Amino acid sequence: MNQATPTPSGGLQNRWVRFVLYAAGAVVLLAVVVLCARWLTGTGPLSGFVAKYPGHVPLPETAPVGLPAWLGWQHFLNAFFIVLIIQTGWKVRTTQRPAAHWVRNNKGLIKTKKPPKRISLDLWLHLSLDILWVVNGIVFLILLFATGQWRRIVPTSWDIIPNAVSAGLQYVSLNWPLENGWVNYNSLQLLTYFLTVFVAAPLAILTGLRMSSIWPSKAKKLNRAYPIEAARALHFPVMLYFVLFVIVHVTLVLSTGALRNLNHMYAARDDHGWLGFTFFAVSVVVMVAASFLARPIFVGPVASLMGKVSR
Repeated sequence: MNQATPTPSGGLQNRWVRFVLYAAGAVVLLAVVVLCARWLTGTGPLSGFVAKYPGHVPLPETAPVGLPAWLGWQHFLNAFFIVLIIQTGWKVRTTQRPAAHWVRNNKGLIKTKKPPKRISLDLWLHLSLDILWVVNGIVFLILLFATGQWRRIVPTSWDIIPNAVSAGLQYVSLNWPLENGWVNYNSLQLLTYFLTVFVAAPLAILTGLRMSSIWPSKAKKLNRAYPIEAARALHFPVMLYFVLFVIVHVTLVLSTGALRNLNHMYAARDDHGWLGFTFFAVSVVVMVAASFLARPIFVGPVASLMGKVSR
């Protein structure tokens, strides 16, 4: 007896049913987590812990107060490059037949004995954005240490650990810790910014450099000490970290006093005006436009200035 073949409409209906069930399960699980966190931090065994560790530690006396203007445009440039790097990196990873390729012009400033390597246009754009991001990162670090702003994102006390746990519990319980980023970040924010600037970013650079064609392929000892398989295994999780960081960061910025937070980040001022929101809105438009323009028809003419583009 032949079994009935599922119709396309039936398969679509089943997918929608599964989606609704998964969504409902996620909502129920989230509600249980929030209720448990509220009990633990309210009347449960961790209520005294939260009272002892409120979620932040005092900054060193030499730490600056407020956020300078240069941090605003640095914030935009970092966001701009990260969004495009993630987009192009995902294309490189998932596209099996690229729409166009690029070969470096060996007659320019950079001349090598090896024949130029043919790469996809997506990879060329990804690597070009990487270089710009690294240059911008160097400028960022120079300004960070020159102005003392590093003291706001580098842990100086072991109390940062229990306070970060406390801040995390408060976020999960929806009794969010007091926010005053103009003066001091809470401990979870501080650790996250430290991890992003001083761990995740260098890992992204080192793993990307190892996978690039400029890595010395004949350095046998160096390649044994740092195999390309290790770089490939780390590079993608680092990208996922940046994706998660962007999602959580934007969500918290918009849900914990959007106007004031955006003024801190984009307008170098501590008030509830609309200037920071205006700069943020313009930056989003620019990033969306750049993501749309990151296509061979627009990127090809630029890439052809430094090599040969073929489709």
